[in-house]
Amino acid sequence: MSEPSAPAAGVDRRTLLKSAVGLATTAVAPGVALYAFEAAAKAPGDPVSAKVRWGMLIDSNKCDAGCDHCVTACKTENGWGSTGRPETDAQWIRTVSLRDMATGVVKSAPVMCQHCAEPPCVDVCPTGASFKRADGIVLVNKHICIGCRYCMMACPYKARSFVHEPVEDQKVQAPRGQGTVESCTFCVDRVDAGKIPACVEACSSKAGGAMTFGDLNDPQSDVSKALAQAASTQIRADLGLDAGVRYRNL
Repeated sequence: MSEPSAPAAGVDRRTLLKSAVGLATTAVAPGVALYAFEAAAKAPGDPVSAKVRWGMLIDSNKCDAGCDHCVTACKTENGWGSTGRPETDAQWIRTVSLRDMATGVVKSAPVMCQHCAEPPCVDVCPTGASFKRADGIVLVNKHICIGCRYCMMACPYKARSFVHEPVEDQKVQAPRGQGTVESCTFCVDRVDAGKIPACVEACSSKAGGAMTFGDLNDPQSDVSKALAQAASTQIRADLGLDAGVRYRNL
């Protein structure tokens, strides 16, 4: 492989930082490497494509109060957990309780990054660390995240969190780093390997089967068929962000 050529004169810092997204790996400790998500492993000849848009349907009627299988699965898969200080805990996925003021009915539902078609976190990021893949998955490139937290302020779902503490026992497939922002990735490494996110797998096998994942652009996918059966909604649909996570029976 030939050596990369020197950048042309006049290329600004932001352009250089954005170009770093294509880097492969950077070792941070023995056996642990940070890597750009755009270089995540995929089947040969099966690149990320805009023909696919990954999304999820969550049926709150199937979410039992107190169930946290999806949260536990996410923690195990991606290597995050409680810091002992709730104000600094990660927010990859959390369960919230919703009360109908008219009837008093209380429902539970998981909330995570909504993987918007028009993500405000991407719009405000000064370095390009927040980005959306062609298939709709919204991610954070740890190489160039400067921890400014503009994306956290822009997210209407409070789905992003800042890594305040040093991290240990990292998962190679889900690199984390002190001083950077993180959020749900739809378990992008699993998706690229032809699997479903860990939360969906856990909900199907251990809980009520409230979560359905798949290609929103494919009318024959499980999620598209489920969406066609009954009405669903997006959280804060009024913002026009076109969230990739849909809810039913909220």
